[in-house]
Amino acid sequence: MIGKEEAALAVESGVFLLVLLNPFLLSIYLIDLIDSLSFVQLGRVLLRASLISGAVFCLFAWSGDALLIRLFHVRFASFLLFGGAVFLLIGIRFVLMGGEAIRSLRGPAEHVAGSIAMPFMIGPGTVSASVIAGTRLPFLLAVLSIVGALAATSAMVLLLKFIHDAVKRRTEKVIERYVDIVGRLSALIVGTIAVEMILQGFEMLHEP
Repeated sequence: MIGKEEAALAVESGVFLLVLLNPFLLSIYLIDLIDSLSFVQLGRVLLRASLISGAVFCLFAWSGDALLIRLFHVRFASFLLFGGAVFLLIGIRFVLMGGEAIRSLRGPAEHVAGSIAMPFMIGPGTVSASVIAGTRLPFLLAVLSIVGALAATSAMVLLLKFIHDAVKRRTEKVIERYVDIVGRLSALIVGTIAVEMILQGFEMLHEP
């Protein structure tokens, strides 16, 4: 029987992961796919990306950071440093080049499920959230919170796809300009978070 406290923690963990996944920012990164793929095709891509991400998140929820330490013999600080460097690269390229930067990093649209999962869904922040969920909750509840967050993320991106298709013909130029501006502004935030991740990694390396 699930208690109220555990249920509240599960909801809190799921919402926290959803915030980190950031469906709105994800839709900016996937705008070329939203524009070129049908609703069903995009749904299939998001499903595959969510399955990949969910498997990784559940693994970390079960094992914690011991997976990195014992299996790969690396510290979580190193994971933060590398993840921060990747997101910093993405942020810089997006600020300078716009959506073309994401297409060049991600590759052809027909092979994008894995490249959406990493690095746009799987990252130090979301992995950390999965580790926290695993330590605060029974494993099955942690899995439910992860699945709920991924399902909500995919649903929100598909909703944005529906809205985009509905208004595209009438306001195509406005949408393109809006996406470009918001994408570049969001990239500034991503770059700032990336620098913070790198600084946290250095701090963890120097902790006694």
